[in-house]
Amino acid sequence: MQLLDGKKTAEDIKSEIAVEVQKMKANGEKVPHLAALIVGNDGASLTYVGSKVKACERVGFESTLIKMPNTTTEIELLKKIKELNEDDQIDGFIVQLPLPKQIDEQKVLMAVDPSKDVDGFHPENFGKMALDMTTFIPATPFGILELLDRYGVETKGKHTVVIGRSHIVGRPMSILMGRKGFPGNSTVTLTHSYTKNIEEITIQADIIITALGVPNYLKADMVKPGAVVIDVGITRVPDESHEKGYVITGDVDFDQVSKKASFITPVPGGVGPMTIAMLLKNTLLAREMKRNK
Repeated sequence: MQLLDGKKTAEDIKSEIAVEVQKMKANGEKVPHLAALIVGNDGASLTYVGSKVKACERVGFESTLIKMPNTTTEIELLKKIKELNEDDQIDGFIVQLPLPKQIDEQKVLMAVDPSKDVDGFHPENFGKMALDMTTFIPATPFGILELLDRYGVETKGKHTVVIGRSHIVGRPMSILMGRKGFPGNSTVTLTHSYTKNIEEITIQADIIITALGVPNYLKADMVKPGAVVIDVGITRVPDESHEKGYVITGDVDFDQVSKKASFITPVPGGVGPMTIAMLLKNTLLAREMKRNK
C-alpha cells in the first residue's frame, strides 16, 4: 500500500508556484492577488480562510481577506462582489461557503466574474470543464487529479466509482475521471443516497472516490484488493480521550481499508492540503490568462 501524501505534494506545488512568482517579480510583472470573502464567524470557515491567506504569503502572492458580519444582506454582499469583479488589482477571489441563511448561495456564485472564479463554481466554468476546455477546475477535484498524476496512478480503462454527487466534488469528479487524457479515460459510476446495493458497485471499483461526509462509511468488505481509495470526507468526531475533545475522521475506515488498497489518501493530510494548493494554482492561471489578454 502506498500513501497518497497530500501534505507533501501540496508543499511541492507551493514551491513550484513560488518559483513562478519569483520569475514574475524579476521581470517586473504584477504578482497574483487572491481575495477571500467571508460572511459571519463560522469557526471552520475562519480557520480555512486563514490557512488560504497563509498559503498566499508562502508563495509570494498578495492576498486580501474581507470579513462581513453575519447580518449582511444579500444586496450588500452582491455589491461587494461587484466591487471585487471590477477591481483590476485582484486576479481571483473566493466567497467562502456556507453563507448565512438570508443569502441565496446560487445567486452569489452566479454574480462572480467567471474570469476571477478561482473556485471553479460558476456555471460558465463548470460547462467549460465538462467540454474539456481550459478553465478553472474546482480546487478539490483538481487536487485529486494532481495526486493521481504525480503518483502515476493508472486511470485509463479503469472503473472509477464516485460516492456522493455534490456540485463541489462528486459531480465534477465524475466528469473529470471520464474525460479524454490523463488522469481520465476511466469508466465512471456515480453513486448517491438513492443508489441500491452500493457495496456491489464499490467492490467492482478499481478507483473509489468518496465525498459523503459520513465517518468510516467505506469498510474493507466494500473494497476489492488493490483498489485506489481517495477519501474526501472530513468530519469532527467527538472523542474525550483526545486533548481537543474530537478527532478528524474521513469517509473511509482507514485502518482496515488500507490493508487492501494499493494507494490511499489519509485524513487529515490527504485531499485537504491539495485543495488549498490548487486554489493557488488557479489564481496563478487567472493572472496568466489576464496577462495573455
